[in-house]
Formats: sequence, structure tokens, C-alpha cells
Amino acid sequence: MDAAVQTVEVIRQHLIDPEICIRCNTCEDTCPIGAITHDARNYVVKADVCNACNACIPPCPTGAIDNWRQVVKARAYSIEEQFAWDALPPQEDLPVGAGAELPPEVARVTAEAAAGQGGAVAPPWSAAHPYVNLYTLDSPAIATVSGNFRLTGDDASSDIRHIVLDFGATAFPVLEGQTIGIIPPGTDDNGRPHHVRLYSVASPRDGERPRYNNLSLTVKRVTEDHDGRPVRGVASNYLCDLRKGDQVKVVGPYGTSFLMPNHPGSSLLMVCTGTGSAPMRAMTERRRRRIGLKEGGELMLFFGARAPGELPYFGPLMKLPKDFIDINLAFSRLPGKPKQYVQDLIRARAADVARLIRDDDCYIYICGLKGMEKGVDEALRDVCRMHGMDWDELLPLLREKRRYHVETY
Repeated sequence: MDAAVQTVEVIRQHLIDPEICIRCNTCEDTCPIGAITHDARNYVVKADVCNACNACIPPCPTGAIDNWRQVVKARAYSIEEQFAWDALPPQEDLPVGAGAELPPEVARVTAEAAAGQGGAVAPPWSAAHPYVNLYTLDSPAIATVSGNFRLTGDDASSDIRHIVLDFGATAFPVLEGQTIGIIPPGTDDNGRPHHVRLYSVASPRDGERPRYNNLSLTVKRVTEDHDGRPVRGVASNYLCDLRKGDQVKVVGPYGTSFLMPNHPGSSLLMVCTGTGSAPMRAMTERRRRRIGLKEGGELMLFFGARAPGELPYFGPLMKLPKDFIDINLAFSRLPGKPKQYVQDLIRARAADVARLIRDDDCYIYICGLKGMEKGVDEALRDVCRMHGMDWDELLPLLREKRRYHVETY
């Protein structure tokens, strides 16, 4: 008589690599169910809470979050064990016959993460090779401020700055769409060093000033939280108060997905609000500098702000030729006029948006506050419905073709 077969339940446990985590707090802020926590040493994932929704994976700048181990459920790594790690443990041998059943979509995304893709959309096939993690918390690059300019009007409610950092003889290569980390000086209320804050690069790959080893950032001074309560943003106020000649500790660069295509004829459909304009400015400026080569396709921009004086780069945008870029500005606080948002203009330009969505050489980029995602998604769904397409069927195909990129915060 055959012996009874013992079933051993195996799970795919989500873990964070302590060797490359920069403690930027992005994953904990992003997790919708509170599965991620931290102490003074490590960020960790609670095995009994995590549902493998993967919401935390695409925003992680270093890929530290893209780690998985198959473990016997009864012996899953506890948060106390994870707090003590200096490095991830190797994959242990599992009992013979052990197996794990995951829903197909979860299995697909976790498999991508285990392969280093992190469930994030891969970059356009023609994107240049990005360099990442060149400078770390233990060995940051030192940049010197060569400019700090206010972009919004003096009477605007938002103080948004264009800050130029010069790296001198230190090599710090970046591509349009990448981010860098800023290390604010000092400590928090508990006496610990401040977390790294991430900022998108607002200049093209050849620098804010071509052939100079510099880059620019678009930074909003944070004076209140999302609920309107007064709060002083540590890194944003530090950056906005910098003066020419000040030195800044920088880590990174980061980002391997939100990159622009390089092949001739490629078009860009860009949607942004506020400081989400930084990567769009970088991509647009890259194309502007190469306009004589006639290598690019169409550029279409949807940009939202409260009013013209609140919109970063409003003046320079207005000077760009209309045959170079199709600009659509949405203002939500103009006196005597109804509120207008980027999603309203997307619907108003439905025919052209639908045409670009159908174009396999058009790449879509969305950047801004997280709250904009739902409105833009609904607008694109409406556009597709009006023009004989199904957004729910189309979106996975756009992601698979590396054409749909979202970066919200």
C-alpha cells in the first residue's frame, strides 16, 4: 500500500534586497495594504500581509523590491529575520513534491520580478542603455549648484524651481526619464539620517548646457500635505533654498523603464501635471536640439496646472513651433472659466489621440501626482470607445509592446 502523500504548501515570498535598497520609502508609501515596514536597518515585507499585487514594484528606483524566494509557508521569513539581514538569503532547496499555485496574472508578474523585470513595462526597444546605481549612500557624487531659478510667478501658490547641478569631473550619465536621489543634510526627529528623495531629471542626456557635465531638476517647495495640512518638505525646501556654489550629495541615477525611444519616426504622447513635466521637458528638449536631423515623429503634450503662472516652463513652451510640438494646456483655476483638466483635453482631441494610440511607433508617457492616473485612464478608455477600440484589451498590448509608461508619485 502506498504511503500517504504529504502536501507541503509553498509560497513565493516577496523580499527586499538590503544591499541595494536606498531607503527612499517609495515602496512603503506605495503599498496599498501596509505590507511593507522598516526599522533603522532594513525595509521588509510582511509575508502574512503581502498579496503580490506588485503595486510597489514599478516605482522602486533601484530594483531592490524585485526579489522573490519560494519558501515553505510555515517557514516564511519573519520580519524580525529580515530586519537582521545584510544580504538576501539564497534560494533554499524545497521538499520533494512541494509546489506553489498562484493565480495566472500574479504568477506572470512575480515571474517577471524574479527575472529582474519587476512587473514594470520594459523600455522602448530603441531606448539608449541606461546606467543605474553608479553612486550610493556610502559613496555619493558631489554636485555644485550652478543655478536656481523660480519657474512660477511671484504671486503663484506654488514655488517651483529649475535647479542646475554641475558634476565637474565626476561622470554622472543620465537619460531622459531617469531620476536621481538627493540626500538632505541633517537628521530626522529620531536622530536618523533623512531618507533619500527622488527627482526626475529635467534636462536631456547631453546636459542642461550641451557638452557640460550638468543636469537640471524641477522641484516644487512642499509646504502642505495632500490633505492641505501644513508640512515642511525636507528635501524640497532644502533644494529650493540652495544658492549658486552650494554642494549637494547625489545618488543614482535610477530608472530603466521610463525612457524615450531613439529610432527615427517615433512619436511621443505626453501627459503631465506640475513637476511631472520634468521628464517631458527632457524628452522635448532632446528632440528640439536634434530638430535639424528630422529623425523624430510627432510630439503631443497635455499639461495641466491651476493657471498659466503656476505652470512650469510656460514661457519656453509658448515659444516652441507648433509644427514641432502639439501643446494642449489645461487650467483648473482660471477666474470666470470652468475647471479644465488634462483628461478633458484628451477627450477633446480624441481623434488625434486615437490615431497616435493606433500608431505602433507612438509611445505614451504619463507623469504627475498619483491622483491623475484614474482620470487619464478613464479619458483614454473613452477615446478608444469613440473610435472602435477596447481600452481594457488594448492596454496590456501597449505594455507588452513597451509603449505605455506611467510614473506617478
